[in-house]
Amino acid sequence: MAGFERLSPIDRTFLDLETENYHQHIGATLLLDAAPLTTRGGHLDADRIREYLASRLHRIPRYRQRLATVPMSGEPVWVDDHRFNLRYHVRHTALPPPGSERQLKRLAGRIMSQKLDRGKPLWEMWIVEGVEGDRFAIVTKTHHCMIDGIAGIDLMTVLLTPEPVTEIEPAPAWEPDPPPAGIELAAAELLRLATTPAAAARSALGALLRPRETLSTLREGAIALAETLSAAATSASRTPLNRPLGPHRRFDWTRTPLERARAVKRELGGTVNDVVLATVAGALGRFLRGRGLSVRALEEMELRAMVPVSIRPPEQRGRPGNHIALWAVPLPVALRDPRRRLAEIRRVTEALKHSRQALGAEILAAMSEWTVLNLVSLAARAAYRRRTANLVVTNVPGPQVPLYLLESRVRAAYPMLNLLENHALGVALISYAGQIHWGLMADWDLAPDLHDFTLAIDAAFDELCEAAGVKADVPAPADPGEAG
Repeated sequence: MAGFERLSPIDRTFLDLETENYHQHIGATLLLDAAPLTTRGGHLDADRIREYLASRLHRIPRYRQRLATVPMSGEPVWVDDHRFNLRYHVRHTALPPPGSERQLKRLAGRIMSQKLDRGKPLWEMWIVEGVEGDRFAIVTKTHHCMIDGIAGIDLMTVLLTPEPVTEIEPAPAWEPDPPPAGIELAAAELLRLATTPAAAARSALGALLRPRETLSTLREGAIALAETLSAAATSASRTPLNRPLGPHRRFDWTRTPLERARAVKRELGGTVNDVVLATVAGALGRFLRGRGLSVRALEEMELRAMVPVSIRPPEQRGRPGNHIALWAVPLPVALRDPRRRLAEIRRVTEALKHSRQALGAEILAAMSEWTVLNLVSLAARAAYRRRTANLVVTNVPGPQVPLYLLESRVRAAYPMLNLLENHALGVALISYAGQIHWGLMADWDLAPDLHDFTLAIDAAFDELCEAAGVKADVPAPADPGEAG
């Protein structure tokens, strides 16, 4: 029997938002030791890497599925790709000498500039040999409708291991489900639409039997929805980084010790994420002043970061798809004092934690399931048209133990973000093995000075550390698993 799976409203939103200039895929650039996977001929053994990936693909079945469309409604669904070919998705290339990190960044930016083929499973993995320092790279690229940041980390821990692997297990046999016929998809969608009112009626009947509890729940939901829509209705200031984008991307990175960030939050309060946002605020202020904006102009601006917040329940860990809500966090870019910047960020994020915006996002998603409209997508489009935020800043906690691909240790993992409408800059972070890895994505034409922003990140972070009295060589705490 043919099998298929509907996309959630949030997953569909990333398909709806995609255009030729706004590709909605995310990814990462990993740097690994080359020697363990180098053949006697001096080249990287890409076929062995493919064999290893093939042996683990059964753990992530979405990676062998493609999109299909329900007739009439146009609803996208996942179906098995009976033409799946691993060699199409796992590609092998090399940098010309000297194989510098700058060359690798340019290559990663070009890879992210190309739209994924919707007729195939929506992911690619590029094996890049010839990186200086006896290293190679893996550049991953996955459509955002398949994974969010937390799911991406789960995927990382499926493909990578905490110990070196020398033996590859045989790949389990895979038999794709037959592709569903259009009539099957249409019938299933009609059945869903027919049964949705009945499910709603059952919920309403249950509500009538519990009037006091229901009234409280409805009141809470109405407040949450109002807060969410109100936050999306106000506009941030226009900046030189908020203009229509082209399809081409620049990518840069830096990294900072995680323990220094933890030491700053121990001294000055807040969370590691507050330290990150205060760093971004300081870097943006420095970067925009370098572009000629006056202090007064910055004081008159309200710049906001769109910060994804995971609402993924524990039982959903390891599953594909998106479970996120969004916070619009004002960034105090005009404040030169790093202590005041962090204090202001702490005040704002503390208020957002007590808001109901995450609940409002869940309600919009649930309402989308009950209608033929994707209300999440409509709300997102309205928010971007009104310029709710100036950039996205996303921070995902990753594993703090070293990981391996076969025998090769992963030395660094730099995340790559999708850019949204009129957002020429995006900031993504992954904490891995004691380091915060910053991945900075930008429009090629609107941010030719992206590396200046990268240097501003380093300077703003050092300012915070100095203000907190944190030295460069901070010892690890007694409990290395301290929460961020």
